[in-house]
Amino acid sequence: MAPRLQLEKAAWRWAETVRPEEVSQEHIETAYRIWLEPCIRGVCRRNCKGNPNCLVGIGEHIWLGEIDENSFHNIDDPNCERRKKNSFVGLTNLGATCYVNTFLQVWFLNLELRQALYLCPSTCSDYVLGDGIQEEKDYEPQTICEHLQYLFALLQNSNRRYIDPSGFVKALGLDTGQQQDAQEFSKLFMSLLEDTLSKQKNPDVRNIVQQQFCGEYAYVTVCNQCGRESKLLSKFYELELNIQGHKQLTDCISEFLKEEKLEGDNRYFCENCQSKQNATRKIRLLSLPCTLNLQLMRFVFDRQTGHKKKLNTYIGFSEILDMEPYVEHKGGSYVYELSAVLIHRGVSAYSGHYIAHVKDPQSGEWYKFNDEDIEKMEGKKLQLGIEEDLAEPSKSQTRKPKCGKGTHCSRNAYMLVYRLQTQEKPNTAVQVPAFLQELVDRDNSKFEEWCIEMAEMRKQSVDKGKAKHEEVKELYQRLPAGAVKALCKECVVERCRVLRLKNQLNEDYKTVNNLLKAAVKGNDGFWVGKSSLRSWRQLALEQLDEQDGDAEQSNGKMNGSTLNKDESKEERKEEEELNFNEDILCPHGELCISENERRLVSKEAWSKLQQYFPKAPEFPSYKECCSQCKILEREGEENEALHKMIANEQKTSLPNLFQDKNRPCLSNWPEDTDVLYIVSQFFVEEWRKFVRKPTRCSPVSSVGNSALLCPHGGLMFTFASMTKEDSKLIALIWPSEWQMIQKLFVVDHVIKIMRIEVGDVNPSETQYISEPKLCPECREGLLCQQQRDLREYTQATIYVHKVVDNKKVMKDSAPELNVSSSETEEDKEEAKPDGEKDPDFNQIMHAFSVAPFDQNLSIDGKILSDDCATLGTLGVIPESVILLKADEPIADYAAMDDVMQVCMPEEGFKGTGLLGH
Repeated sequence: MAPRLQLEKAAWRWAETVRPEEVSQEHIETAYRIWLEPCIRGVCRRNCKGNPNCLVGIGEHIWLGEIDENSFHNIDDPNCERRKKNSFVGLTNLGATCYVNTFLQVWFLNLELRQALYLCPSTCSDYVLGDGIQEEKDYEPQTICEHLQYLFALLQNSNRRYIDPSGFVKALGLDTGQQQDAQEFSKLFMSLLEDTLSKQKNPDVRNIVQQQFCGEYAYVTVCNQCGRESKLLSKFYELELNIQGHKQLTDCISEFLKEEKLEGDNRYFCENCQSKQNATRKIRLLSLPCTLNLQLMRFVFDRQTGHKKKLNTYIGFSEILDMEPYVEHKGGSYVYELSAVLIHRGVSAYSGHYIAHVKDPQSGEWYKFNDEDIEKMEGKKLQLGIEEDLAEPSKSQTRKPKCGKGTHCSRNAYMLVYRLQTQEKPNTAVQVPAFLQELVDRDNSKFEEWCIEMAEMRKQSVDKGKAKHEEVKELYQRLPAGAVKALCKECVVERCRVLRLKNQLNEDYKTVNNLLKAAVKGNDGFWVGKSSLRSWRQLALEQLDEQDGDAEQSNGKMNGSTLNKDESKEERKEEEELNFNEDILCPHGELCISENERRLVSKEAWSKLQQYFPKAPEFPSYKECCSQCKILEREGEENEALHKMIANEQKTSLPNLFQDKNRPCLSNWPEDTDVLYIVSQFFVEEWRKFVRKPTRCSPVSSVGNSALLCPHGGLMFTFASMTKEDSKLIALIWPSEWQMIQKLFVVDHVIKIMRIEVGDVNPSETQYISEPKLCPECREGLLCQQQRDLREYTQATIYVHKVVDNKKVMKDSAPELNVSSSETEEDKEEAKPDGEKDPDFNQIMHAFSVAPFDQNLSIDGKILSDDCATLGTLGVIPESVILLKADEPIADYAAMDDVMQVCMPEEGFKGTGLLGH
């Protein structure tokens, strides 16, 4: 036990046996001598909340002694943002742009591409005068080539540890918060770059993309009948290799080039035979580029969900790749060496993180590029181990295959970059053009100014902190106050009472339980809330802990410490809870009238409880309940009785209306009457609720027929509409029922339908007229409003039934199509006519596992095939039922065990600058 706690125990040990009224001056002096004098003498090792002379625990350890200078400021060392010697520069991740950063680093370390881009003419010359760049102007690249130039120059010679690529990303129009397909980005950007450079006069610049990345292959089809060979030549910038079912890169390449048989319905039309014939088709590699990009198709399309998913299978690849066995023309130099591995960490195609392992072409050393952070691999070796240990898709881990020397295995690599081995090693570094170097120098100057400014701010904070340190140290020397000669007697007595009660709480709990078992005799008992009795020990303990000023000390809380947010919330919650015996207080502060919530306890039990809760409300057994509550209860009982009587009388008077039996119908007019009366269906429903549960509902006193009339007092419904769509708004009343309704309720307007015979012809013509008559103008307005409502799709529901073998199938998981859930930001800006909004047909895909291209939708026999049409033009209104018939998928990718998928909507690069060319 800590020395301070031992002193506290010794100081108050007498309080466990001495009653509060027996506390003497000797007891007080004993507590003072043992408990507080050590604080004055400096022996105390913990703070004493009740002693103003104790300086322990009020933060003195922070200010006394030596203090680290870093504690005086929160400014990081600006030199941490400085580029390390012989290291590369990183790129800032703008949110979800790690896929862009990886390719920028790979392209930057392609020296031939970097050199060609430096040779591109630039508008930067407009900013450069005889004495350099004008200081008042900021350089803004105008083209994609200029953006790449400037980025590459900064990556090469910047003093910063990382640079911001936001200008380049903004120029492409990319969404920085949306993770995109890295492989698609690579292909689209290379196409854009090639198209941009095609306008250059310098052939070294104009043809750099083709020289570095472009190869050629041929689709060769051979007729089995005549042997005629047909070739279709095609250029490629990367080879897209299927990895499903393979373990080695060479197997993937072999499958890419394997022969395909064209038979049956897939036969080939031979120009020579002038008919469809069996044939074979294969790809022949005619030429290979200097830089060979191999796309591993980890992200495949799942027909079951209509989304992409990632294949997390291991693929082995070597650092040296001999492509001669795969090319048509032998004898050339086709040996490649690995120069980059692009990694996707994560199990989903729509999330995760992209990094790149790239080999420095000059030093031969491998580096890991992870946005701002760049790590040099040891021993000039590629190391992929840590990337393969992250984001395990399941507990059943797939064992990594063993890899030999010079080979690697990865389940996250999605692109491999190989360089032709016979190329000469670059002897000198690529030089940054003067105009770009001047821009880099300008940025470096800004960075150095920022470093100096941050360093000065750090120095000022440290100087202020040191001055305050000396000031507080001087203050501590003057803090000790004069000695306190004695403790307050009232406080000591209260402390004695609290400690004594805490010590005997468990014993009293058993005593009270035993007393509660005995019956209460006569009028000696007291009323106690049942809820209070169940939790009185816990309430007592919490109350004693609050009253015990040194409880915090024994819990290790320091002088002046404050509760954290969670503790403060809990404390406020406890304050809002009822105190002991307050659960039987009525709203008027008297004894509640409900005896189910309270219990009578003996005088002895109440005496024990009152020791712990002296301020609790006291209610002797002879105490009367609250008179006001009794009056309210009596009035409530009288009202309930009155409601039951009214309900019974009305139910007896209108039995058929209540039971909804023998109701008249306009479409089959009853023969025994020529007049029927009309009331609102709302009135009938509310009245039935009251009659069924008169004690819970208020009586219905009036018939409000004004809701069925227009402002001019005319009827809003025709006879025909009241037999069909408007029949749910009205209730027909027999004449005998109407007489009773007029006696029981206040009727604002009488509405009736009369049948009359017209003409002398036998049989005569029957007509139906209403009183009041129809208001044609308001009726027309109502119909127009109803038509507008049919085109109001906000929060509307459309039902979808799946048809299998001409039978409807309902899916409980998602049978409804909420048409207001698919509003994109673009939809919000361009409002649909008549309030229409496009439905989210992805809900159909998730509910029935049917991709959009496999959905055949129809309504009332009409096929819904126009993707550009609105719901209104298709005749789809709220509450409509659409029939769905699905085309069966050809393959089921969902059965693969090594696939982890997450379905999310995909926009791709729609609307970006990558598609502008």
